[in-house]
This record gives sequence, C-alpha cells and structure tokens, in this order.
Amino acid sequence: MIILPAIDIRQGQCVRLTKGDFNTVEKVAADPLETALSFKEKGAQWLHMVDLDGALEGRAVNAEVFTKVAKESGLKVELGGGIRTLEQAAFYLDRGLSRVIFGSAALSNEAMVAEAVKEYGDKIAVGIDARNGKVSVAGWVSDSEMDFVEMAKRMEGIGVRTLIFTDISKDGTLSGPNLEQLGQISEAVSCQIIASGGIKEMKDIRALADMGLYGAICGKSIYKGTLDLEEAIAYCG
Repeated sequence: MIILPAIDIRQGQCVRLTKGDFNTVEKVAADPLETALSFKEKGAQWLHMVDLDGALEGRAVNAEVFTKVAKESGLKVELGGGIRTLEQAAFYLDRGLSRVIFGSAALSNEAMVAEAVKEYGDKIAVGIDARNGKVSVAGWVSDSEMDFVEMAKRMEGIGVRTLIFTDISKDGTLSGPNLEQLGQISEAVSCQIIASGGIKEMKDIRALADMGLYGAICGKSIYKGTLDLEEAIAYCG
C-alpha cells in the first residue's frame, strides 16, 4: 500500500479543513515545495494535492503551485480540485503531474471522463466523496442522490482504474477511516482504492493495509504528529 501525504492549497497556502468546511481552514505548513521535500526525505514517493479554491470555482486557481511542486520535488503528484474538463486534465498532465482526479465532473459528465481515460489511462482517477453514503459534489458544498458504491461501479464500467474514496464526515477529524464503507467499495469493484479521511495513527494504516487497499492519503495526522510518516511508509514497504 502506498502512503500519500496530503497538501491542500487555499489561496496559495498549505491548509487543512475539517469535514470539508471552509470555515475551519487552518494553515498547517509554510511553503508547499518545502513541505513536499520534507515528505520526500521521509520516504514518500507520491504526493496528494488539492486545489481547494479550484474545487469551489470549478477551474484551475493555484496551478503554479502544483506545477512547481511536480517539477522541483521529484515526487509523483496527484491532483484534485476543480478539474472539470479534458483540457484542464491535459494542462496538468502535460506539465509533469502524474495523475489527475475528477470529482464533480465524473458525476455530471461521465462521457468526458471516459474520453479522458481512453486518452490518458492510469493517469486519470476519480474521487468519490460521500456524505451519508451519497456522493457530494462542487467542493463538497452540495450532495447528490448517487450512492457511492453505484458510482464506483459506473466508473469501473468506463475504464477508471483508480478511485479515491473519502467519507466527508471523517475528513480532518482524526477519528479513524470508515472501514465499513471502504470494505463495501473494495468488494464491489476491482479498481485500485485509495482511502482518504479520518486516518489518525498506525493502527489505521495497518487496518487499511490488511484490507488490501492500493493507497492511503494522510493529511492532518502528519501535521498534528499523531502519525509518523516515515514509520507508515516503512510498514507498507
């Protein structure tokens, strides 16, 4: 299982939110590139980044931050937040990012995501962010009626190989991941599943690894010191 330390960007700053609520924004680090390099020193190979402004506005807002980190850190960078078109995905992939994540667009424009998969293959992932089992969209501001497992099956059906599942009620809470829902989605599809939301400590990492998941995104746990990134990466081999 790969460990993906997270850097969320809001107005150019490294921040974290609780349950996706923009009113809870908290600056957690100084410089995005310095933070990325510190993760690399501890053994990280991947980095999960989010354009929080982009998620709200539906467009690339902090592009220069992400392209700089991808270019200068030497890490594989996956990015979500505001990527709603094939052109936006191409913009980032052409500038050195390793994977882009469609969220809201996967629900509203399935055909476009299918086209992106045909063009870029494994460089396309879909984020399934759920609140009470229903997929949330538009920067988690609004909910749909789509069940998260049904969404996973639809994405598998159009060729998506990597899914990032977040239980919004867990995100940023350090209360442990939603193992039940992760188990449901893992059993329903053969895609690579990345767990996100609620991870606090090594106990959570061990539980996710035991499930055979592809990856785990760790954000607040690293910044708050409840999880040792180096230890987590070493455990996952």
